[in-house]
This record gives sequence, C-alpha cells and structure tokens, in this order.
Amino acid sequence: MADHDAIIVGSGVNSLACAAFLARAGWRVAVLERESELGGAVRTAELTEPGFHHDVFSAWHPLWVGGPAHAELGGELAERGLEYLNSESPTGTLFPDGESAFLTTDTDGNAAELDRHAPGDGDAWRETIAAVGSQAELAFGVLGTELWSRAGMNLGVKAYRRLGRRGLAEFGGELVQSSRDWLTTTFRSERTHGLLAPWVLHTGLGPDAAASGFMTRVIAFATEAGGMPIPRGGGARLVDALVRLIEDHGGTCQTGQDVERIVVSAGRATGVRLAGGGALSAERAVVCNVTPTQLYGRLLDPGDVPAEIVEAGKRFRFGRSEMQIHFALSEPPRWDGDDRLARTAIVHLTPGLDGVSRAVNEAERGLLPAEATVVVGQPLTLDDTRAPAGKGLLWIQLQELPWKVRADAAGELDTGDGTWTESLRERYADRIQARLAQHIPNLDASILKRVVLSPADLQEANINLQQGDPYSGSLALDQNFLWRPFPRQPGHGTPIDGLFQIGASTWPGPGLGAGSGTLVAKELLQPPVAERIAGRISSFLRPRQA
Repeated sequence: MADHDAIIVGSGVNSLACAAFLARAGWRVAVLERESELGGAVRTAELTEPGFHHDVFSAWHPLWVGGPAHAELGGELAERGLEYLNSESPTGTLFPDGESAFLTTDTDGNAAELDRHAPGDGDAWRETIAAVGSQAELAFGVLGTELWSRAGMNLGVKAYRRLGRRGLAEFGGELVQSSRDWLTTTFRSERTHGLLAPWVLHTGLGPDAAASGFMTRVIAFATEAGGMPIPRGGGARLVDALVRLIEDHGGTCQTGQDVERIVVSAGRATGVRLAGGGALSAERAVVCNVTPTQLYGRLLDPGDVPAEIVEAGKRFRFGRSEMQIHFALSEPPRWDGDDRLARTAIVHLTPGLDGVSRAVNEAERGLLPAEATVVVGQPLTLDDTRAPAGKGLLWIQLQELPWKVRADAAGELDTGDGTWTESLRERYADRIQARLAQHIPNLDASILKRVVLSPADLQEANINLQQGDPYSGSLALDQNFLWRPFPRQPGHGTPIDGLFQIGASTWPGPGLGAGSGTLVAKELLQPPVAERIAGRISSFLRPRQA
C-alpha cells in the first residue's frame, strides 16, 4: 500500500487549497515544503522590529476572497480562526504634482470621482461596470476554467450561444486588447488612466501588452465589488487555517522536505525521492507547485519525458523582477494633499499611464527605471493588530525591475557588473524613499527600521520566485491563457500519468486565488470516466415516477 493517495510538492496557497479539497474528500495527503515555513509566498513575520507584523511577500487577498476555493472552504477556515477585514477605500493614485484620484467600493462615488477629473468619465465608468457585470460569467469563467479541456471548450460554446458569431469575435478582441488602447478610448482624463493603469503590473503585464486591457477591466470591476481584503493578523493566518483544515482531515504538512526527483514507473508518477535520502509513494497523484524550469530541468528524469517538452520547459521565460521595501515607523505616515490618502489601502505613486509604460519599457531593456511605479501598501488602514498602537507600517512593492541590470535610466547609480548586490539594493531603495518623502514629510524622521528585499533576495527566499519574478513566469501572450505554462504542454497535466503541475506558472496565473490548485483538485475528485458513464446509463434506465 502506498504511503499516501497524493503527494503535493510545495506549500503555496495553490498547494494548500488542493490538499484541503482532497483531504476533505478522504484522500491521504502529504504536503512537502523544502523551506522551514509553510505558505510559499504567503508569509508574515516581524521583519523589522518586534510587534510589527509584515506580510513579507504577497499581502492582499481579493483574489482569494472572490475565488472558488474561499467560496467552498471559507466557512471551515473561519471556524479555524481566519477572519477577513476589508476597506471601502481600496486604492488610489498619487501623481507627482500632488493631485490624487481614488477608487472606492461605491459605483456612484466612483462615477463622481472620475467626473471630477473629466466630465463624462463617470458615465464611462458606469458603462464599464455594467458591461463587465453583464459578461461576468464569461469573463470570470475564462479565469476559472481549465481552458485546455472539455470545460474550456464548453465555455467557448456557451460564449458563442450567448454572444453570437460577431459578439464572440468582439469579446475575443477585447480579451487581447492592451490597457492603453482601452483606457485612452474609454476615458478622457489622464488622471483616470493613471488610476487604473498601475493595476496591470499586479497581473505581471504592462499597459501596452496584449490582454492587459481585459485584465484592467476585470480588476476595476473586482476592486469596486470586493474591496481589498486582508486577514486579521497577517496573510499567514490563511496558511494557518488551511493547514489546520488539512490536518483535521488526516493530511500532513511537512517542512524541510526537499524533493529532488519525481519517481516514475511505467509512465506513471508513483512518488517522490527526497534530497538526502528517503522516498514517499503516492497511489493516485503527485502534484507539483513548481515552475516548468524546475519540473522539467530538475525534478523529472529527462528519459521519462519527450525531449521536445523537456527543452520547451527549460526555455520557459521569466518576467520582470520585483523589489520590496518594508518600513516600521514611530508614527503613522502623514501624507501631503488629499486626506483620503491616509485611509486608502493601496496607493500607487506614478506620473500616470505613460509613466507606467516608460518604467516597464526601461526594466525590460535592463535599466533601473528613473521613475518607477511605487506601490504603497497600508495594512494598518484595515488591521490595527499589525503594529503597536500609535506606530506606522508600510509595505512597498516595485514591479518594474530587471534581473540583470545594464544601467540606470536616471544616470545616477553605478550598477557595477549588473548583479543585485547589497549596495545596489540599498541605493535604489534610497531613491524610492526620497520620492515617498516628497509626499510623506514625516517619513524619514519616523523610520525605526527599513528592510529591503532585492530580486536576488526574493529568489533566495523562494525557489518559485526565480529571477525575482513574483509571478513565476512571463505572462506574454504565448505563455498566457490557453498557452500557459507553455504551448508545448498547456494546462495542468503533464506527459506523465498521475503528475500535475499547479502554481503561478500555470493557468490562471499568479495571485492568491488558488485557481490552479482548485482546478486540479476538482479534476482528481471526478469519478473515473467508466463510472461516470455507468452512472448516466443507470440514471437513463431508472424508472420514472408518474
């Protein structure tokens, strides 16, 4: 008898959601994590000073709260201590001249805010929200369906029946439209463009990339509808609750277990071999929350997989790198300008649409952006347990950085040999801090401690953050939608029976929605084909009551 029904490699949110579904269904599940903590990119720690609880990597949970895993598991997780807090002021953008624009959870308020910047933009906003709402089943269906499957084909048929041939063609065009094209043809104000454009960075795209317009519309709708929820006490509370749920149903979650090889017998995954010796067997499935470069370059014996897929997996491309800056402050930040800034969960600091586009372009050419888009997260606007009373805490994210630095677009910093040294990391963070201090006059004087994580630090901390890419792979069109993780092997299946791939490198991509883990769990829990056919025949033959 095998040790487990399923072994799950890696303990990110997709792994834990997958394990929770399987364990609830009676499967014997083991989650194996190579690091000393569970949760992957979901981690909360006193990174700066005692009493300051920082979400070290990911921080905001709208995709989880609005996703199918939470819809099914949320009640049981709440019973295990998970509590979500939310805000009516999820996001805003602060421009260099001190002006601001905001998005709330109220349609009328948002329309009035956009009309303040350009009369008519409010009506355009209402039309956008109504249009996305009318197609929500299809739009969110795309993001929640295994596209390379019968379910994906059925979604296409449903779209055709609902929209017709011309309507489906129009929907397909909207699906690949860039954010720039959508924003500039929909809204008059550059302030509105600057309010919405930075959000494409959170999907791993830039505002000129294919599909970024679709993602901008979906995020705008979801932000108004769902706000910006976070768990009380830190993101790790989600991990804690999922682990308790798994263990309460007989599963195990183990740290310090580095898997070095997937064991394959007669074309089927039958277990894993651990670094340093030891092995575990799996009766039904091995599920790997890893990048394709790891799966096909490290975990699988090349002889077990067709050579062309091995090579394609090794060529999987990574996207832009990220830096994070964490501040512990002696007092809350005092923003200059609009008093709503102090109440807003996430503030983007950017010149606007062209500023985001320029910074993305510079990063993709190997340059340190002269004026990066600064994501300022303020978890204390929702959760006062994150820091001691009267103190301040900021979570800063920079998503427009190169892995190999060729030069500084501003011509200020010596980038040396192009690697992320401690010196380069701190000097670039100084630039960002100086920009923030122009709008937060008390910032410099209130800093108790600053901790900066460069792209190299992120890669060192989490093997899935390769090259400091927080989204575990470029989301260019050929590695997105139907073609994620890559065209030679789309979807979550692999050439090996019983072996599945989940995580940000797979569809529906990055974020904390646990979409891929949920999709694979639901597939594994389907009855065998023969059993389903027999059930349908039995139902058809069963006598019907008069």
